[in-house]
Amino acid sequence: MAGGDTISIRGANKSIDHTIRFPSERYPETANHIKAAIKTGHSDVCTIDRDGAEGNRDLSLKGVPVKKGKDRDEWPMAMCAEGGMGADIQYITPKDNRGAGSWVGNQLSTYPDGTRVKFVVK
Repeated sequence: MAGGDTISIRGANKSIDHTIRFPSERYPETANHIKAAIKTGHSDVCTIDRDGAEGNRDLSLKGVPVKKGKDRDEWPMAMCAEGGMGADIQYITPKDNRGAGSWVGNQLSTYPDGTRVKFVVK
């Protein structure tokens, strides 16, 4: 789908501004986490909210202990308005998590807050 297209999501009156295809071959652990979280009912759409990221991260990771050699991956991501309390958390390798985070950050860097981006993971 081209940027700027608007479609109906799951029959709701919600629209998306962009669709990105997450590279599961490059970041398989993160891709598996995103797919599993969406399958259990978490949103496949991220409404960009950079100012809310720190607060969302605090809420989503509260009570989730740190594990040596692993990162705590969140879906929806902290920088999404849909993130925060109730986000799905999985432990994954830092290389996969941080590479995926960098990739997503680059993909979304030109989009302003409030932009709704659908994530497609194959």
